[in-house]
Amino acid sequence: MTSDTTAAGQRADGSKLKQAITGPLLYLFILGDVLGAGIYALMGTLSKDVGGALWAPLVLALLLALLTAGSYAELVTKYPKAGGAAVFAERAYKAPIVSFLVGFSMLAAGVTSAAGLSLAFAGDYLGTFVDLPRVPTAVVFLALIACLNARGISDSLKSNVVMTIIEVSGLVIVIVVVAVMLGGGGGDVTRIGAFPADANPALATLSAAIVAYYSFVGFETSANVAEEVREPRRVYPNALFGALATAGVVYVLVALASAIALPSSELASSSGPLLAVVSASGVPVPDWVFSLIALVAVANGALLTMIMASRVTYGMAEQRLLPAVLSKVLPNRRTPWTAIVATTVVAMLLTLVGDVGVLAETVVLLLLFVFISTNVAVLVLRKDHVEHDHFRVWTFVPVLGVASCVLLLTQQSGQVWLYAAILLAVGVVLYFAARLSGRRSGRDHEAGVIR
Repeated sequence: MTSDTTAAGQRADGSKLKQAITGPLLYLFILGDVLGAGIYALMGTLSKDVGGALWAPLVLALLLALLTAGSYAELVTKYPKAGGAAVFAERAYKAPIVSFLVGFSMLAAGVTSAAGLSLAFAGDYLGTFVDLPRVPTAVVFLALIACLNARGISDSLKSNVVMTIIEVSGLVIVIVVVAVMLGGGGGDVTRIGAFPADANPALATLSAAIVAYYSFVGFETSANVAEEVREPRRVYPNALFGALATAGVVYVLVALASAIALPSSELASSSGPLLAVVSASGVPVPDWVFSLIALVAVANGALLTMIMASRVTYGMAEQRLLPAVLSKVLPNRRTPWTAIVATTVVAMLLTLVGDVGVLAETVVLLLLFVFISTNVAVLVLRKDHVEHDHFRVWTFVPVLGVASCVLLLTQQSGQVWLYAAILLAVGVVLYFAARLSGRRSGRDHEAGVIR
């Protein structure tokens, strides 16, 4: 037993979770979650708006993401507890229902994203190698992810290290083969600044940045493992900004390579634009290599998303926003096993829907509400002083962060807003049901004492 743990298995600060995340592991956790699987289809979508100037919306999206990331860096180092945005909302607004809805939005994002990723894993990517029924395969895949999650945060993040390296290697292949192509006299460098003839460059960049912004979403999940990070006040900001900067550089290089290798019309018409870029380079790379890399990228995204969802659930249970049973941890592994089981079961049920496209877009909208809450919480909590040193962001950063989220919200369709409203209504019902259950339990306990 070390000096920072108690006989009951808790740390000296009262946490039941194990501090097993080092700076490099946290950096790779964030990088793996941000890069995700989306970049393998992103270039084709962006090229419809900005032509060959694919780098422009990615740079703008990175700057917008860094605004909210700055708020997360301050709050995570100030309050390094599992639960992330929900914990920050509870401290800032002192309204349990607001904290619940923020956490509920994160949970909806996590389990729905994991369900979508599991269906993607079991679909065409896996079909390249073996033909299996989609939904049952997705359910088995989620069960395996849950087992890895329950083994411990250290084992999960070590697996993430391997998968992130493979994930990044696919993007490096794209950059390298186009460099070889360019060195051999192929490609067209002039395309990297060419917008569509009928497009306004500024408006086109803004429109595409809304799509590109989604490729940077994922950094917020790291706030939910803050309680398991060693020296979070020193480690977290470096890992967060370092991972976002790395992802931004990789994205821009892939964007430049894509524009050089292929005209925007060919990129836009391809369902696998990066595979098309590699093929156009003339460098002999087997097609199955990218299918395998995509499978790894999807699996990594699902693992990191489920880690986040289980930690949000655990954190909310610790804050009494969800039933206390969801805060139970395995005695030796010290992982939140009941939260892992609950979130995995919900994700499995969502796979039965089969098509989670619109729901996934709704989840992104809900994440923007979470980001607004976090940016405002930074300003509200400036009056709450803590004894330890922490990262402090410039005041104008969260203000601009709120503005950027509102800007992105204005671009969502009415259908997505409707689905978001339905999800939030479900959250409100669950919240009051939990409150009513808690009151009944309290009355029953008091009655037992009186008798």
